[in-house]
Amino acid sequence: MIPEFSKYTDGLVPVIVQDNATLIVLMLGFMNEEAFIKTKAEGKVTFFSRGKQRLWTKGETSENYLTVKDILFDCDNDTILIKAEPAGPVCHTGSDTCFKETNPKFSLNKLEEIISQRKLNPIEKSYTSSLFSKGINKIAQKVGEEAVELVIESKDDDKEKFLGEAADLLFHYLVLLQAKEHTLNDVIAILDNRHKI
Repeated sequence: MIPEFSKYTDGLVPVIVQDNATLIVLMLGFMNEEAFIKTKAEGKVTFFSRGKQRLWTKGETSENYLTVKDILFDCDNDTILIKAEPAGPVCHTGSDTCFKETNPKFSLNKLEEIISQRKLNPIEKSYTSSLFSKGINKIAQKVGEEAVELVIESKDDDKEKFLGEAADLLFHYLVLLQAKEHTLNDVIAILDNRHKI
């Protein structure tokens, strides 16, 4: 699918770029048909710069590229939403976004990506990779152990220990989901469905 560039006299359509992991809006730019085709072909966001009057790949000088993860179109097919993975700060000022927002460096989506990579491309000294190498029984056992430890800590008033155990349980739960070839979004979809009932 190609947006309707002809709707605009200059042949440019607005492009909203959103962080694929955090969903923070990173920037707004414009594309003509040539920039859109280049973006799809190379997997890096390329705009048509109105100031330079030429194609401009974000990161061509800073190397803070925007790697395309998904491309969506609005209901009128004349605005593009690109979900991308930024290689660094997006704004020319050095800010994370062009809207002066801080883009969290860490998220559950990012953690899931790391866990998935440790499964697909094991690293010798990685704890996560070692869990996958030990198999589903060991992973399930760790989830059980962490759940029990969280319950024990919940009976006391040590906030730090409680939150530490909660983090351990969540991490091992995400590893278990990956081992079973599921994601947190699969679980969220079930919760969403139950919420509607």
